[in-house]
Amino acid sequence: MAKIFIVEDDENIREIEQFALKNAGYETEGFKTARGFLKRLESVRPELVILDIMLPDRDGLELLRGLRLDGRTFKIPILLVSAKSTELDKVKGLELGADDYMTKPFGVMELISRVKALLRRMELLERSEEFFFEGIRMEEDRRQVTVDGEPVELTYKEYELLKVLLHNSGIVLPRGRLLERVWGIDYEGETRTLDVHIKTLRHKLGKKGALIQTVRNVGYTLNYARPDAP
Repeated sequence: MAKIFIVEDDENIREIEQFALKNAGYETEGFKTARGFLKRLESVRPELVILDIMLPDRDGLELLRGLRLDGRTFKIPILLVSAKSTELDKVKGLELGADDYMTKPFGVMELISRVKALLRRMELLERSEEFFFEGIRMEEDRRQVTVDGEPVELTYKEYELLKVLLHNSGIVLPRGRLLERVWGIDYEGETRTLDVHIKTLRHKLGKKGALIQTVRNVGYTLNYARPDAP
């Protein structure tokens, strides 16, 4: 049974979320403050966190950033919840490492559906702890990427993008699917964001960056180099 932490200062909303998820078969714990949540994290690691942005003792986005920088928590799927509904708010949350974003008010069926999708995605990714393709190696347990044995420093989104490409090497991935897998199903920002991240990822991978090939009018693929590859 998956354990889900709900960080929400509104008691009514927190209780509704807990009730709905318990009925769906999940174990839940609720927290009204970031402090209580972080204290509990010292001893228990949940399978997923539902995080409200507006907390009484700490900004939810700052809390998100800290979770992504901590080696103990960087892999935990995080579903952001907020009354803020502007595109900028969503983009900022997703860029900081949230896996999905929901805007209040929302229905419990939508909540359960998104939770199931995030847990299913994490289960698929965790089946393999190491990816390797043509000299590019990713070690999930160490969150390390090397190219021909040399370490490469990537941002959170660059790392996640490379992971999806490695996991699907040889397969053409449409732009929409990449945006969904890396930035979340609810992402509504500029699709140019993907192109920028592909460009910086290619640069950081050096000569191996040519393995990330553009498929015109479709998307990208990580494939064996060919003479006419863009």
